[in-house]
Amino acid sequence: MHDPASLAEPSITELFGRNSFSNAVMREWLPKTCFVELLEVQAGRKELSLEMADIVADAMKSWAIQNGATHYTHWFHPLNGLTAEKHESFIAPTGDGRVLMEFSGKELIKGEPDASSFPSGGLRATFEARGYTAWDVTSPAFLKQDATGTTLCIPTAFFSYYGHALDKKVPLLRSMDALSKQAIRVLRALGNDSSLRVVPTVGPEQEYFLVDKAYYDERPDLMLTGRTVFGSMPAKGQEMEDHYFGAINARVAAFMRTLNNELWKVGVAAKTQHNEVAPNQFELAPVFASSNVAVDSNQLVMETIRRAANLHGMEALLHEKPFEGVNGSGKHNNWSIATDDGVNLLEPGENPESNARFLLFIAAVVEAVDRYAPLLRASAAIAGNDHRLGADEAPPAIVSIFFGSLLSELLDSIADGKPLAGTGSAHRIELGVTTIPALPVDISDRNRTSPFAFTGNKFEFRMVGSSQSIATPNTYLNTAVAQVLSEFADVLEAAPDKRAAIQEIIRVSYSAHRRVVFNGNGYSDEWVKEAERRGLPNVRSTVDALAVLARDETIELFEAHKVLSRAESISRHHIYLEKYSKQVNIEAGVMVDMARRTIFPATGAYAAALARDAAALAAIGAASTAIEKRAKRIAELTGEIAGETERLEAVLGEAQGTDDVALQAKAYRDRVVPQMDALRGRVDAAEKLVDKKAWPLPTYEELLFRL
Repeated sequence: MHDPASLAEPSITELFGRNSFSNAVMREWLPKTCFVELLEVQAGRKELSLEMADIVADAMKSWAIQNGATHYTHWFHPLNGLTAEKHESFIAPTGDGRVLMEFSGKELIKGEPDASSFPSGGLRATFEARGYTAWDVTSPAFLKQDATGTTLCIPTAFFSYYGHALDKKVPLLRSMDALSKQAIRVLRALGNDSSLRVVPTVGPEQEYFLVDKAYYDERPDLMLTGRTVFGSMPAKGQEMEDHYFGAINARVAAFMRTLNNELWKVGVAAKTQHNEVAPNQFELAPVFASSNVAVDSNQLVMETIRRAANLHGMEALLHEKPFEGVNGSGKHNNWSIATDDGVNLLEPGENPESNARFLLFIAAVVEAVDRYAPLLRASAAIAGNDHRLGADEAPPAIVSIFFGSLLSELLDSIADGKPLAGTGSAHRIELGVTTIPALPVDISDRNRTSPFAFTGNKFEFRMVGSSQSIATPNTYLNTAVAQVLSEFADVLEAAPDKRAAIQEIIRVSYSAHRRVVFNGNGYSDEWVKEAERRGLPNVRSTVDALAVLARDETIELFEAHKVLSRAESISRHHIYLEKYSKQVNIEAGVMVDMARRTIFPATGAYAAALARDAAALAAIGAASTAIEKRAKRIAELTGEIAGETERLEAVLGEAQGTDDVALQAKAYRDRVVPQMDALRGRVDAAEKLVDKKAWPLPTYEELLFRL
């Protein structure tokens, strides 16, 4: 990434994809026959031969070197939720002391990074180091430009010597295949012989905060945990609603310009940017792409946001709740499914047959979301999201679907066998008959309080946290929908009357699962009570949410569709629990350190200074009870801070000494987190009484309002 002042000013069309080895670039660099064959491989209709891989590798190397690359890396997504890369140079020494620039098909399609230090959840022993990466032919290679130079990044899958998936991409690709297989079965039963594949598509909206780097560097909690473990609210927060969609200030605008240019270069179609609800909070949204490409792109988006922010003297915060009491940051996962010949299966059609298909797939999603709500909740279960879900402009921890009145009434009429109000027909709705009203694309208003909202031709899954990889939520969603579609396909394939079968499938399915549909205010306390009455789960903590991953029915679901083996499922339950414990452990350790070494000395010194001032005034006959009371209260809080710090250190030690990963996670949730809250309460109370100049940390006012 270059300094923003040095950026050239090419047009977007010249800039876009400059650093991406996309299909358009491959068409130019590959022989025509090879390019056509590669398209067949991408479509899943042909195996990639080593001979063709050699041709692609040579072209990729030549293109990369022409654009300044000296190294290449297999770029993959281990189970820590980040990306990993091991750089290899293109050089190959010759016998006469010179070098050649080489890159073979074997090096393109397969790498062998050390896998011993990546999370495996028991899939491998620590001493077993061998791991493999395999080229994802459907996701374009790209060039990364940073302080190390220019590196060719090849998106890959990551797996063990024994074939276990050690990453987030392998299960995602498997879930995409599972969904396609079952959706095609349904389409064939409906008479569609032209579509060959169904592709889940995703458009993730990335939310983030920006803070001045000088303030960031003075906050150990931000540097080590991504959030402020201490901090009291300023007089103004987000209550004036003046930041959302407001004018973008010059410093942020310059950052966004750099960000867009860098993303466009690697072919990420960043499209929408704006101020979000909270002060210094922003959002970026790209154009839809296939799920695996969208996952790769979003990882690039997060990385590029951080790098671009640094260039402009800022730090980007991707934590779900960096500031207590203000809006947290999510990653709205806009999900849809489309055929390879361009039919969006979640979009209302122009004729009764297409509308019947639309309603059938909608019913499948409703059933999947209701049946597998705990699994979807688990997909958004991380420590950061425990602070966000259900608080300050975030969806609750209750999974529900929003449809709006028109679509809800239509589905209800089918389920209940009653006329649809306002149709002018005295007959109940029969699918395939023209009495069904035309369904507009904008079939409903948008409900920003719903965790799973239908927005015309897609569903917006709003629970996903801003720091998360979107691979896991989409893997779980794809698999859940695939299972329901497989059951629909079983019925349709055996039915002599397809129209009647569609009608009955929708009626039975929606009748059983419409409890999950809620069109009201998801932020309200009334909805929490109503959800409990309906029997919808409200899973508030990550530890409880992750429990579903170890249940037999979940393991069997993933095994049935060949998404995860039993061992792979159990490993992820272990890894995610362990990650939760590690995150809370770090946060608690930071709190102890900051309270003992920074807060306690500052509050003690200020209380003593006030006491001296009070004594000096009293000595001249001008005693101040106000100063005395303030000094006494700060001194009391200083003692309380010391006591709560000791108690936090004690429960932290107990949690650290627990060997069982599930019991340890519960110890952190039940004992450490409440004690962290107790300590924070005392520190935040002290901050409000201590002179701003004497407070040792940048305040929320500085972090949220000064850029």
